[in-house]
Amino acid sequence: MASDRALSRSRRVRPPTASEQLEVLLGYHVPMGRPPKHDLSTWIVTDDWPRPVPVTQAEIEVFEQWFGDLFDELFGPGG
Repeated sequence: MASDRALSRSRRVRPPTASEQLEVLLGYHVPMGRPPKHDLSTWIVTDDWPRPVPVTQAEIEVFEQWFGDLFDELFGPGG
């Protein structure tokens, strides 16, 4: 009996979504969702960080805590 219910559920057809219904009605695909606010191809990325980038002692300690083993492997202990 349980297998009959599972089988009948698997035979059910999913109703078309609203966008699928609209496509059938109009005869062409209509993009859904909000268009991008800005054309990203016109964006310019600049780097205005100072050279060298300032790093605090607390930031160094965090990196040493999390990546100390990796740093030792790459640069040797104490390096």
